[in-house]
Amino acid sequence: MKPSIIIPAFNEAAGIGRCLQSIRSAVGSGSLPAADIEVIVVDNNSTDATARIAREHGAAVVFEPINQISRARNAGAWLASGDWLVFLDADTQLSPQLWADLIECIENGGCVGGGSVFSWDVCPWYLTLATALVNSIVRWLRLPPGAFIFCRRDAFREIGGFDEALYALEDRQIGFAMKRWASEHRMRVAILHRHPPTTSSRKLFLYRPAEVAALILRMLLAPSRTSRDRGWLGVFYDGRR
Repeated sequence: MKPSIIIPAFNEAAGIGRCLQSIRSAVGSGSLPAADIEVIVVDNNSTDATARIAREHGAAVVFEPINQISRARNAGAWLASGDWLVFLDADTQLSPQLWADLIECIENGGCVGGGSVFSWDVCPWYLTLATALVNSIVRWLRLPPGAFIFCRRDAFREIGGFDEALYALEDRQIGFAMKRWASEHRMRVAILHRHPPTTSSRKLFLYRPAEVAALILRMLLAPSRTSRDRGWLGVFYDGRR
């Protein structure tokens, strides 16, 4: 088994170092040799020091000039040499416990891929309640949130990767695609839940409540249209970090 960890990164200089340090600690404590684990950071047209910091931490860096999350994820995946692809957000930290759960899931067989429930680094009470609800839905529907997704390389290629028409909700798209592939091949999609990764809640503090609420409402009412319209997705693409 050779996993490739792929990290899409747009102006993530403030956090990419912590992300890569967490990966080093997680894989260093695992059963697989660290030398067999590939780490690729996809610099998605950053204007800060993201690429330099990633290289300083030993990651391979790929440049994707079109600022779009689906393209960034695919750019790393198509160049990856591993037989398992692990997509980790640049503002997310991987723990040794989650890494061990992932390796156990893969080694047990019968799984095409999946993801994990998640937690926040800073979590007000209202976000705690919302996250518990979202994580319950994630486990029920078996749709991996974008912060942590894994998939067999052969299945990913047959699926066609992430839909490059999407600027958001690409995690939902790949989740449904994995479920269809799993059903056709009598396999399953796994949602890990014992040791969720920690992701940043910074956007809640960088944007006004009205901005966040407007995006959530539009996603609920018109998810397909909104996810294809970058103009409505400034929370992800305006570079505010």
